[in-house]
Amino acid sequence: MKIVFASTPGQEEEISELVRYIYTNVFPLYFADDEIREFERLNVLHNYYDHYEDFSTLKDAFQVMTSLQTVVSILELPTLECEYAALFNKNVENLERFGLFFPFYYEQFVEAKNMKKCFFSVYAKAANEMLI
Repeated sequence: MKIVFASTPGQEEEISELVRYIYTNVFPLYFADDEIREFERLNVLHNYYDHYEDFSTLKDAFQVMTSLQTVVSILELPTLECEYAALFNKNVENLERFGLFFPFYYEQFVEAKNMKKCFFSVYAKAANEMLI
């Protein structure tokens, strides 16, 4: 007999917050708005409530959260070094194993960073919320 602990609603909420963070803080660093809209259409990192069945145990939810946090940490670095490629790819594979679609390669982000794309994005979090 094996005892497992179910993932908590707090963990599921944290996973949703991490996905939202990637869309609002990470993707705008690398992609234009029309590309991000296409990612939404393709359900990139989209987690329907029934997807939580794919990571319904406490351990699985922690693995998903850790993989998302690792991908974010790598992509927010000032420069993307080759030494992080294996770690990035391992975490992307982990996300896909749990049913989260993330169709990117590390090299895509390296190329975008090297091109020094700077996008003004409607997806990016506002610097302030005051309207004059």
